[in-house]
Amino acid sequence: MKETLDETNHKKVVIIGGGPAGLTASYQLSKAGVESIVLEKDQTVGGISRTVNYKNYHFDIGGHRFFTKIKEVEDIWRKVLGDDFLRRKRLSRIYYNKKFFYYPLRALNAFFGLGIWSSFMIMASYLYSKLAPLKQEETFEQWVCNHFGRRLFNTFFKTYTEKVWGIPCSEIRAEWAAQRIKGLSLITAVKNALAKPQNSTGNKKHVIKTLIEEFFYPKFGPGMMWKAVANNLQESGSQVWLGADVEGIRWSRDRVEALEVRRNERIEVISGTDFISSMPIREAVQKFKPAVPKGVLDAARNLKYRDFLTIALIVDKPDIFPDNWIYIHDPTVKVGRIQNFKNWSPHMVPQQDKTCLGLEYFCFEGDSLWTMPDDELIELGKHELEELGFVNRTDVEDGTVIRMPKAYPIYDSTYEKSLRIIRQFLDDITNFQLVGRNGQHKYNNQDHSMLTAMMASENVLGSNHDLWQVNEELEYHEEVPEIVLKRMFARIDKLGFATALASVSSLLIFLATIFLVLKGGKVVGPNLQLLNEFFFGYTVTLKGAFIGMAYSFSWGFLFGWLFAYIRNLFIALFIYRVKKKAEQLKFRDFMDHF
Repeated sequence: MKETLDETNHKKVVIIGGGPAGLTASYQLSKAGVESIVLEKDQTVGGISRTVNYKNYHFDIGGHRFFTKIKEVEDIWRKVLGDDFLRRKRLSRIYYNKKFFYYPLRALNAFFGLGIWSSFMIMASYLYSKLAPLKQEETFEQWVCNHFGRRLFNTFFKTYTEKVWGIPCSEIRAEWAAQRIKGLSLITAVKNALAKPQNSTGNKKHVIKTLIEEFFYPKFGPGMMWKAVANNLQESGSQVWLGADVEGIRWSRDRVEALEVRRNERIEVISGTDFISSMPIREAVQKFKPAVPKGVLDAARNLKYRDFLTIALIVDKPDIFPDNWIYIHDPTVKVGRIQNFKNWSPHMVPQQDKTCLGLEYFCFEGDSLWTMPDDELIELGKHELEELGFVNRTDVEDGTVIRMPKAYPIYDSTYEKSLRIIRQFLDDITNFQLVGRNGQHKYNNQDHSMLTAMMASENVLGSNHDLWQVNEELEYHEEVPEIVLKRMFARIDKLGFATALASVSSLLIFLATIFLVLKGGKVVGPNLQLLNEFFFGYTVTLKGAFIGMAYSFSWGFLFGWLFAYIRNLFIALFIYRVKKKAEQLKFRDFMDHF
């Protein structure tokens, strides 16, 4: 039931986290006339979607494309950014065995890059996976082997995935892999195949683009978006506190009552009627006062995260490679991915004769890579760029390092059970909602995080959305069972269609002949009489009516059967082509989210 206006005016909403989820929740509430306080631990907003400015060189923490199927999310982006929301072409490749590979894999590129024998073995392995798939798909390794074959898994997936996550592929849950490809469905591919080329302005000369070919991006990176939202909030009466670290969550029975916040070396107690949290769920549970039950606390401690650091290097070269980013599938170096920020937006660099590269390293907070001094990390980045053959270390003029803790929630063998225990506990707390990637321990994209926040704000206003079901909703993924596709392009029953066409055509000839016979006249049916050139023995007589009916039935049956057969064949080929295209799109989208 929706809140009344008076009840809405008495709301005091406190939001933990100034990333995409937290700021979106506050933004939506402000549009409904509800003020809120956003508490951000860092000195800048955006979370992992921030943009760092180093000597007027801008770079992301990971690179964030703006692509969504959620109209409400896109509307926010466009309204906030306006003309600063750029359409950008996309190119990204895999660097493996000193060669570049497109994906979806292109036949000639893969053939010449991998060689005849490896290409043959990958295809053979793929066919074997379809003929004899693994019975279980509990782990990432099993999932990939079933979908792409073990040989391709060993070639392109295993080394890179374990570099990213720091654990064996056999310990990563299959749910992570499956979640990453839900955005591209078979029904979407059918729509794209049938749609007329047009762009947003209706110009049919422009071919519809997908996630594969292009994306939208703010002029100065994603941080531009979230700084603008934060400014908008403060102008509308809400508050965004930076450097505000939540140290305690006071609760009693079924409600959160207040937060203990450290700010400017002081502890402040912030009370509220509703609380929305995008902070890591493990930390949130540990901050409850009084402490939560031991089983819930243990479950929270079992949740794991992968941390992340970027070494941004300024290179005295105008062009290094044409890609937006490159995946480094090379076990001899530690870098996992290299971003070329000038190729995301030319405005990301102050001088077009120079390039800013972001070398991304995946680590655990406190390990040797995480604790390595910045100057040593910059030297590591120079060395690995030279080792990969991209630039000489002497071309690197400057660099800086940014660390991002808890960048990726890990889907290991225990996370699902732990999350279930925590959810059961938090479900009883009526005014505390979890949103965003770390808030829900879900590997959400930016738009998914925003959607959970939008729904949370609606819940504050009286709706009853289940935020944990966002990833499953039909309107986001457009997932339609294959049976629906088959109904859309249902096969014509050859026998039934042939019989129906034969019956109708024979009946028409019979009735037309009988009508002319009964009508009579000096010359009976001169035009219909011409059928005797095709139907031997046919005349416009009572006897001829039966002869014509027999001929019409035979020819109608033959024509109907052939028509149904050819039509079914073409539809089957069309669906097969669309399915193959959808699989390729899923493969590429899947690779994007390593």
